Amino acid sequence: RRDGQRRGRETYNEAGEKISPEYGNAKPDQTAFFVHHREDKRAISYFGDLHPSFAGNVVKAMASVKQSIPSLETQLAQTNYVSNPMNVHQQCQDLLTCSVHDIKRLGHNILEVIVHAPAAARAFQPGQFYRLQNFETFAPHVQNTSFAMEGLAMTGAWVDKEKGLLSTIILEMGGSSSLCQLLKKGEPIVLMGPSGTPTEIPKNETVLLAGGGLGNAVLFSIGKALKENHCHVVYFAAYRQNSDRFKVEDILSASDQVIWCCEETPDFSPDRKDDFVFHGNIVDALHDYHKRGQKLSEIDRIITIGSDRMMQALSKALRFDFKDVIKKDLIQIASINSPMQCMMKEICAQCLQRHIDPVTGKTKIVFSCTNQDQNMQFVDFQNLNERLTMNKASEQLTAHWITHCLQKYLKLASS
Repeated sequence: RRDGQRRGRETYNEAGEKISPEYGNAKPDQTAFFVHHREDKRAISYFGDLHPSFAGNVVKAMASVKQSIPSLETQLAQTNYVSNPMNVHQQCQDLLTCSVHDIKRLGHNILEVIVHAPAAARAFQPGQFYRLQNFETFAPHVQNTSFAMEGLAMTGAWVDKEKGLLSTIILEMGGSSSLCQLLKKGEPIVLMGPSGTPTEIPKNETVLLAGGGLGNAVLFSIGKALKENHCHVVYFAAYRQNSDRFKVEDILSASDQVIWCCEETPDFSPDRKDDFVFHGNIVDALHDYHKRGQKLSEIDRIITIGSDRMMQALSKALRFDFKDVIKKDLIQIASINSPMQCMMKEICAQCLQRHIDPVTGKTKIVFSCTNQDQNMQFVDFQNLNERLTMNKASEQLTAHWITHCLQKYLKLASS
């Protein structure tokens, strides 16, 4: 049936002429990669399994993209997407080529990698994420080991669309994340995205943001967008250690009130008169916030991201401890972290997440890559924990070996 649909699909070339594609022939006499061609010269492209000439396998899919480049450049030259049709090839390269703009250390194991990626930055919306990877060609080698990274799922902390810059925050946990410190300014990299569903940004609501550790980096852009939509933002920023606190100014600008939570005895003071500092975890901080007379009943929406254990504890507290305090229709969103492989929508199934209806007990499976923002009360956090740790043994072995090689490399580099 799908083959029949492909056979019957109208296909156009860059001139807007209808072409009958050759089914199953990856080297057709005439190539055409558009299924819709408008009078204003804009078109919709298609490749791989969707294309009757290139359906069937990954090699053909790659061939379709390679063969389409001249057609895409010709098509772009006819639109106002590029400023000068005479050098459209160079402009496309400038838009799509990604490189390291700068690297900043924010903490003892926290890095900010700022990437120059105009097209990726232009398309970003708060809550979305990217896949960052270096090229093996530029990767250092030591002990017959290439420091080529696996794809790292990274959240965009902020973007400058005019300059084509985007920031990603990296927690060095061993393995590929620890290799990011070796990136150099100007080094070409691979950056896929943005992917995921943008976080819903309401208007005129009171929103509580709850970030745990690196999860706070996700909330910078969300908090900023909420304030631009005239929302009142209460921000719970939780950390294990004082040294984990980073981008303080960004958190302040993304909120109207901040409750700083630190499991280590805090060595800092509130930045504004309405802000609090709490020694303990985020759930205990929420209890303290309520005891201080702050009205949880005024919260319209909660958005949280952190470890699965932190989000599970928050979900349980909202369901039981605060059930008579919060609004009955309180929107509770958890941003579900997942090991990302395909970085596409519903392909590799590494991000499958089980939901359990708290009322009926019925279960269903959803793809976290399609929408990472999920109803906190439906998420089966035990299932999430098991999924996140399913490759724990191999990840630990890789981390130990990379740490071993990295120590040798840094010692050689400093001598």
